[in-house]
Amino acid sequence: MFRCTYNQLLSCPPMLKSQMHRLGLAIMLPVTIITVTLTGKLSTAQSSGGNRPLTIRADIQEYDAKTQVITARGNVQMLYPARQIQATAAQAQYFSKERRIDFSGNVYILQQGNNSIRAEKVTYLIDEGRFIALPQSNRQVESIYMIEDDDLSQPTSRPTTKPTPKQGSKTRSPL
Repeated sequence: MFRCTYNQLLSCPPMLKSQMHRLGLAIMLPVTIITVTLTGKLSTAQSSGGNRPLTIRADIQEYDAKTQVITARGNVQMLYPARQIQATAAQAQYFSKERRIDFSGNVYILQQGNNSIRAEKVTYLIDEGRFIALPQSNRQVESIYMIEDDDLSQPTSRPTTKPTPKQGSKTRSPL
């Protein structure tokens, strides 16, 4: 088996050069999908087409090139500006092939700056723009939605009622 350093690449046998080239491509391909900054433990996943960033911060992150799944653990924070979504959780997994994000552990999601979900587990289906939330056992999911209601912004009209005659007063009959 031949071993070559980068500086010795020119003198390596052609077959080894080819293997190193493939290895370089295999290493670089995930980099186009995920960018990792070691100091901030930040990753940005981008889908082909729109190239809209999905930023994940966590204590620990792993990327499986075979399954194309990013797993983030510990103080997970996700920002997806294209959909106006911010999320926090104990763990998150981004399934790039399925275009799905699974959050677990004290999940809080804020969407469009107003609407929110609190649950133990939440799945976000990116293409459908749909959340599926599950609570801890013996608890409930909490969602808060800000609803625009034009009827409440206008003054309400009070129903007109006929005054009731006082006791002992005489009323005239319309006849």
